[in-house]
Amino acid sequence: MADPHASAPALRPPAVRWPRYARLAPAVLVAGGLLWDALSPQDYWGDPMLTAASVTAGALLSLRYTVVVGLVLVVGVFALTVKDGTAGDAVGHLELANTLFAALMGIGVNRVIARHGRHLDVVRMVAEAAQLAVLPAPPERIGPLSVAARYQAAQSEARIGGDAYAVQRTPYGVRLLIADVRGKGLGAVSAVSVLLGAFREAAEQEPELTGLAERLERSLLRAGEQLSQESRLEGFITALLGEVRPEGGELWLLNCGHPAPYLCRDGEVRALATGEPGLPLGLGGLAPARPEPVGVPFPVGSTVLLVTDGVTEARDRGGRFYDPAAQLAGRGPFGGPQELIDALVGEVERWTGGPRDDDMAVLAVTRRTAAG
Repeated sequence: MADPHASAPALRPPAVRWPRYARLAPAVLVAGGLLWDALSPQDYWGDPMLTAASVTAGALLSLRYTVVVGLVLVVGVFALTVKDGTAGDAVGHLELANTLFAALMGIGVNRVIARHGRHLDVVRMVAEAAQLAVLPAPPERIGPLSVAARYQAAQSEARIGGDAYAVQRTPYGVRLLIADVRGKGLGAVSAVSVLLGAFREAAEQEPELTGLAERLERSLLRAGEQLSQESRLEGFITALLGEVRPEGGELWLLNCGHPAPYLCRDGEVRALATGEPGLPLGLGGLAPARPEPVGVPFPVGSTVLLVTDGVTEARDRGGRFYDPAAQLAGRGPFGGPQELIDALVGEVERWTGGPRDDDMAVLAVTRRTAAG
């Protein structure tokens, strides 16, 4: 029988890879320090470089290489004391003791960093496991739809945040959700958990998207009853609800203050009109009623791309916002939703040229057949 966990993503975070020039720094410092000591008219002026070599090795290299660097320092300084005729007197002994202390200091730095690194690895793994538990990957196929999703933190060290997505087959069709919680940390994760739990239940029961949005609103308000008024006003969630009904080739959208989705077909990418956006979830009480859902054509072979503002508000070095419709135009046709997401994420990373300011979640849905 197949292992049910075989397809689960690995939780072990990738090891830090230092640039090659950084890994060569200890060797350069050792060579420079010993050469300076050998050629300087004053005794052991290169010692600060030797100490720096040991500490740098402890911070950047493995324990084995740190020990090797320490041994090279001790042997090199001993050879210099023999050359200078101080190997048998107090000056030579003191110099060797200082060098040995520097070598041991490098080893100590290496052990402290390794201990903290192991602790950080555990924290990352727990955070990623929590993220996977709160935000599981959707099925690759639901009815007439192929589905792919990606959550990507703003920083590679982060594994958890406040963006969310969900896809669920219901008696009313396949329903979609993408959302972005204002804020980060455990509060945002708690809000995501409440939102997704409410969506999974209400999507099965509410015949209309407006009713589904109201159910989500009430669930979030109940969860926030113990918060202060200021926290409730600041803790809103932008969301986009979608529905692909069994009988037609349309996608129905209800926008709760969220960035518009995009339709990708035959290499063309265009933003979909969702009508007048309503207030974000958590702020619905400030408006008399939510707008009605808007239906847009969703033909066979096309893909709908739903994103959070980590995509649309990504900036290049000149401060320009990333526009999926402009940047992805002409890149297709894509072989499926996963290929589209891979292209989008790569484009955003090239556009920013470095760390982003916000997490991003992406949900892509391709219509494969005409009926569910």
